[in-house]
Amino acid sequence: MSLTLDRKDDPATSAHTTPPEQPPRSRDQGSGHGKRKGRRQGPRRPLPATMALYVLIAATFALFAIPLYWLFSSALKPEHEIYTYPLTWIPSTLEWSNFAEAWTSAPFGAFLRNSIITTVVGTGLEIGVALLSAYAFAFVYFRGKMLVFALMVGSLMLPGHITLLVNYITISNLGWLNTYQGLILPGIGSAFAMFLIYQQMRQVPEELVDAARVDGASHMRRMHAVVIPICRPMILTATLIVLITKWNDFVWPLIVTSTSDMRTLPIGLMFLRSQEGYDAWGPVMAGTVIVAAPMLIVFFLAQRRIIGGITAGALKG
Repeated sequence: MSLTLDRKDDPATSAHTTPPEQPPRSRDQGSGHGKRKGRRQGPRRPLPATMALYVLIAATFALFAIPLYWLFSSALKPEHEIYTYPLTWIPSTLEWSNFAEAWTSAPFGAFLRNSIITTVVGTGLEIGVALLSAYAFAFVYFRGKMLVFALMVGSLMLPGHITLLVNYITISNLGWLNTYQGLILPGIGSAFAMFLIYQQMRQVPEELVDAARVDGASHMRRMHAVVIPICRPMILTATLIVLITKWNDFVWPLIVTSTSDMRTLPIGLMFLRSQEGYDAWGPVMAGTVIVAAPMLIVFFLAQRRIIGGITAGALKG
């Protein structure tokens, strides 16, 4: 007696012909949108904490915005509205003559020229020295490197006014009083900018620098082609800090200059107050706007570049 199996009852055949049952796909599993949505979900912040955060942000914004608004509005107010109580937040008439009076009461053209020259040239030299120093400490090996680095970083612990007398005596002996080199050169060595850029250069993989060295690139070529593009956001941040510091510098230009044709804008603002007296605050406020506006514009323009540079220039391992 022969036993025969139908092909549809054969286990081997049925295994090949009948696909296993698939579990039903949920809506979240079938689309990448559902996965992304699932990852975004998390414990929500309680409503009182959210409200407190918004209040804190608004208070911080008001702390910085109200003085700036008062400065710009007072520069355009008539003289009597600056002293009125309750306070006048919106000028009744725009007194653009305050800016003309501030500009003509003191040689603001010379002040502006001196500030631009000392700030741009001084910032370029200081960042250049900081780049070379940071690269040397990060990628060049020489005897006594850690001792020199410790001395430079240790200088950050000293107040900057300690070196004023020594620098003044040096500049005076060189005959550089009331000159651009006397204003610029003593401040080009910045341990702060060097240390800031050095910390970023430490994050650059040494394999990239070694690969450039194997290809025959010199130190300058390695720094320009490999290191600086990766560290560009931090270099821009250091440049912005140094730029604002030099533009607002008051003590050193006051010491080494004694003529109006070499004064800078912060010194000129003090000169404007002595010329106008403490009763004419309209021109004084207008002069303050002239001093503060360039750095405010530079800051808001550079801020977007810093954020974009951090986002686009991140190095993935």
